[in-house]
Amino acid sequence: MRETYPGTKTNPGNYFEDFHLGQEIRHATPRTVTEADAILYLGLTGGRFALASASTFAARMGYDEAPIDDFLTFHIVFGKTVPDVSLNAVANLGYAEGRFGVPVFPGDTLSATSRVIGLKENSNRQTGVVYVRSTGVNQRGETVVDYVRWVMVRKRDADAPAGGTQVPDTAPSVGVADLHLPPPLPAGAYDWDLAGSPFAWEDYQPGEKIDHVDGITIEESDHMTATRLYQNTARVHFNQHSEGQGRFGRRLIYGGHIISLARALSFNGLANAQRVVAINGGRHVAPCFGGDTIYAWTRVEESLALPGRTDYGALRLRTFGIKNHPATGFPERAENGKDYDPAVVLDLDYTVLVPRRK
Repeated sequence: MRETYPGTKTNPGNYFEDFHLGQEIRHATPRTVTEADAILYLGLTGGRFALASASTFAARMGYDEAPIDDFLTFHIVFGKTVPDVSLNAVANLGYAEGRFGVPVFPGDTLSATSRVIGLKENSNRQTGVVYVRSTGVNQRGETVVDYVRWVMVRKRDADAPAGGTQVPDTAPSVGVADLHLPPPLPAGAYDWDLAGSPFAWEDYQPGEKIDHVDGITIEESDHMTATRLYQNTARVHFNQHSEGQGRFGRRLIYGGHIISLARALSFNGLANAQRVVAINGGRHVAPCFGGDTIYAWTRVEESLALPGRTDYGALRLRTFGIKNHPATGFPERAENGKDYDPAVVLDLDYTVLVPRRK
């Protein structure tokens, strides 16, 4: 039962003191995903990966039709959680243990639940960090994505007691055995020309750095449309009247949209990374605003063989989103070696599948 303002029927969202360890939240508004959603997402992000773009290409890879882009699935599930988890958030802080399950196709209906797995009140007693594990399922109850995230949430009353204190341990990465793998890739079926790159899994080496070259300037209209597409209702993205009086004086770009832009940019250098299968960790390092231009670069962290599979290999990647600065030189850390370079806005550790050369 959602709490409402006294004497009203509206939902103010949960504040930090409203959460308690073990709390189970069933999120409202299931969403049937359509081809129109997929097309709009491509238009807003510029994604060019062939699997999500063409059913003919997907059929050659063993799918019945083109699946919905993995990060669109993530954003739709994430959007379900916002009214209950992060409507009163100061910032979304990080991700861990993200696993993509069965692919989503047009016509599938997604719903979401979350469980509170950690709480930690901040020393100022004005805010606290809430850790949740959120799970998205389709109409058959099959998991499409499952992940941990933590978010800083305002308190309604600074003197209110916290609903517990516990910081969960999370794994540094998702193991190969826990990855959900696609159907076998038919021998000789993969079209490297149509995919846009000749580079197979074997061509990438740990430590290799890839400058994705291109940049995308974020327009306010693009961001607003994208975030509404995800049904993300966080006030910091939409309400200039309130945000104009806040810390930045402007609406913030949804950090997940930066993830999608970085992923779209990564096509230039990683065009054959057709499926994202895990989010090992991630941080939104700095805010973005309308008018900022995003660049990206990626470092290959690990090259992982998949037991019993010779059609695909996995790459654990770390992609950095860079604001208003080309990725030339691969900016990551400041001169002190500890803090992030001022241009870095995203640090995302994730795992993709890439066809092997047979």
